[in-house]
Amino acid sequence: MRVHVLQHVAFEGLGSMETWLEDRKARVTWTRFYENSALPEPAEFDLLIILGGPMSIHDEAIYPWLSAEKRFIGEIIAADLPILGICLGAQLIAHVCGARVVSGRQKEIGWFPVYAEVSDVDHFQFPRQIPAFHWHGETFDLPPGATRLAHSAACENQAFQIGNQIIGLQFHLESTAFSIDALIRHCADEIIPGQPTIQSVEQMLDAPSDAYEQIHAQVQRVLDFLSTQVPQKVL
Repeated sequence: MRVHVLQHVAFEGLGSMETWLEDRKARVTWTRFYENSALPEPAEFDLLIILGGPMSIHDEAIYPWLSAEKRFIGEIIAADLPILGICLGAQLIAHVCGARVVSGRQKEIGWFPVYAEVSDVDHFQFPRQIPAFHWHGETFDLPPGATRLAHSAACENQAFQIGNQIIGLQFHLESTAFSIDALIRHCADEIIPGQPTIQSVEQMLDAPSDAYEQIHAQVQRVLDFLSTQVPQKVL
């Protein structure tokens, strides 16, 4: 399998998804926008993963490569290739598909439960409730033609699916203790004490090991679901 990754900042990487890719001997290529904004042709890969980042999808004046990235995502959607978008990645997909991306009612930073929506057998099924790690201040409307897969107390649209090829996750199932520590170190100014949807550093770092086990199992399920949309000859 050939997987291309869009990475926006050095401190938000694949996390636990690396294990899934290694187990499947995937050939992974990268566009690291903070170093080089070169993008491949759609025929050069089979699955696209769009990672998170602290910037807004509206920050094109600061990050000019966002314009090219949006056009590229539109091309991949038109090519019917499977796509997983995480946090900023999900917001980019929603925007490209015609949905609004706006500031949320409050920032959601830390470990908070996500609740599954009722959906049919043609859609990805989350467990009724799972822990999830969050770090976002913006949210998106549900894109036209999308099915909502999950919500949280603070955010109505936490996950969506479009067709069988596209899943967007506002939350981070790929998080590891290392990646959370990196977010804390680089985005500490967003941790405002006394906010009900923003945990302290201690709370974020003290998550039990079974919380990581649960989210890693779920991100592997999401990738398994999307990989069924890749032509079997490349699996």
